[in-house]
Amino acid sequence: MATPAKTRAPTARGSGVVHEAFLFAGVDEFVNAMVPFVEEGRRAGGEVLVAVTAANADALRAALPSSADGVRFVSMESAGRNPGRIISMWHDFLAGAGGDAELRGIGEPIWASRSGPELVECYQHELLLNLAFGAGPSWRLACPYDLSTLPDHVIERARSNHPTVSGTSGPAPSASYQPDYGQALRQPLPPAPAEPAGQLEFQLDNLPRMRRLASRLAAQAQITPRRQADLITAVNEVATNSIRYGGGTGRFALWFEPGSLVAEISDGGVIESPLVGRERPTPGPGGGYGLWLVHQLCDLVQLRSDPVTGTIVRMYLRTGTG
Repeated sequence: MATPAKTRAPTARGSGVVHEAFLFAGVDEFVNAMVPFVEEGRRAGGEVLVAVTAANADALRAALPSSADGVRFVSMESAGRNPGRIISMWHDFLAGAGGDAELRGIGEPIWASRSGPELVECYQHELLLNLAFGAGPSWRLACPYDLSTLPDHVIERARSNHPTVSGTSGPAPSASYQPDYGQALRQPLPPAPAEPAGQLEFQLDNLPRMRRLASRLAAQAQITPRRQADLITAVNEVATNSIRYGGGTGRFALWFEPGSLVAEISDGGVIESPLVGRERPTPGPGGGYGLWLVHQLCDLVQLRSDPVTGTIVRMYLRTGTG
């Protein structure tokens, strides 16, 4: 699968994002640091988007002045349930802000109950933010990490994915920040089960059979009809890309993991841009819309591509949900 992706061009204003990890311990430290961060942005005439967990949002909202115009809250637990959606959210925020006002964001992609696969994609997201917003509008993005609930290995990844790390003593350059954007596509995934719940080799003439297999196993997993339709649309989009760009054929497999149905499509094609699917493509013939749509439909998407092994797209839907 080798899908071209026509992504939005940087605007003329500014010189990219100031992307920092903010390390805090408990909600009080979060509020004490983020209230000044928000208020400085407001006093500069800018807008602030706060995308954090519900508990941190409630505490910060209560601590801000009641007339905190220009501050908007969204639930990261909803908007960022799939970490692959978050870069598009920030693009939309920047595109909707007018003029040269200072823009700020607070984005909390990682919290204690994130699953292992979700954490992996959160790491990818934080790394790729620097690529997605390295040029274009000038803005600040603080990413809170709670030292009281997150393990040490998560904090170390925060340090390696952010150029700047801040704490109660202030900001400092991260000595471990050494971005390698290509690793986002090359990082291996755990192997698929040797005997999945369902599998087939597909080409154009048996896509209906693939969709029926997906529908049957989604119903078995007690996924609601609406979400079954989302899964079928997602796997059809990826399989169509395999046929179009990946040599005309591919392998489809489905299996169950705790709380999720997992669908995987692999083929012999190669994807070169690690941002494919994470940025909303601009209208036109450039392509990339299908993988962006897959991110909107699925609870988690893992995309890996390598010239030797080809491309894997792994899609998760939570079971028993509406």
